[in-house]
Amino acid sequence: MNVDATTARAAAAPQGRPVSGKGAAAGAGVPPLLETRGLTIRFGGHVAVNAVSCAFRPGELTCIVGPNGAGKTTYFNLISGQLPPTAGQILLDGEDVTRLPVSQKTRRGIGRAFQLTSLFPNLSVLENVRLAVQARQQRGVDLFSMWTSHRDVRAQAQACLERVALADKRHLPVASLPHGDQRKLEVGILLALQPRIFMFDEPTAGMSVDEVPVILDLIQEIRQDRSKTVLLVEHKMDVVRSLADRIIVLHNGTLMADGNPAEVIASPIVQQAYLGTMESDTEASHG
Repeated sequence: MNVDATTARAAAAPQGRPVSGKGAAAGAGVPPLLETRGLTIRFGGHVAVNAVSCAFRPGELTCIVGPNGAGKTTYFNLISGQLPPTAGQILLDGEDVTRLPVSQKTRRGIGRAFQLTSLFPNLSVLENVRLAVQARQQRGVDLFSMWTSHRDVRAQAQACLERVALADKRHLPVASLPHGDQRKLEVGILLALQPRIFMFDEPTAGMSVDEVPVILDLIQEIRQDRSKTVLLVEHKMDVVRSLADRIIVLHNGTLMADGNPAEVIASPIVQQAYLGTMESDTEASHG
């Protein structure tokens, strides 16, 4: 459904107030940790992300929702550095980090759950997390060093695996893990990096019903640390409702709505054109 963004914003305003920019920030009044200003990327004639301006504060969990092709993952790719923007800025603690590579953004505290292709399939589960711990500590990568010389690193990696319920599979090669366990390993690696900003892109996708609570409980635990900022792309509206302090809706790369969950979910156009569509899609996928 092609909904004009301006019309959608006006129509989605409950009681005459626009669903806009400041959201239901759990850290309202606190300076933003992360901010995008007019962030834009074009691929030829297609604008995938269109001048998106948002501020994200410590102690806030923001769910980014919208139909397939809305620009959610592309927005993540811009923030984390996988893609260079065509225009706009990314600010971290008020400092422009727009053009920094992924590695430098990671060192400064922007952490994104790795895609499955970024795992080392022939190494063990524990070694994958150990490398992330070493990268954070800037010790360098030494795959053949004696474990005894890195007991603290191994202990930290083991602790991360326990948090994602993979400790009993620590010696297995990653390639042998089912899809759900590989998603949990992505989260374990993200924990090992100890970022200030956690970026989760559909973290429960491909998991069984029994596996999902492990990740959701972990995200709930992370959000209790009021110094952290959590960004979550998610299609499952039950997950969004249970976790979000704030919801952002993207459509055709444009920011359509930004507010507290009650306002956004109650907005008729947002509910009909986006949330209802996603709920139908989710139900169909489980049918």
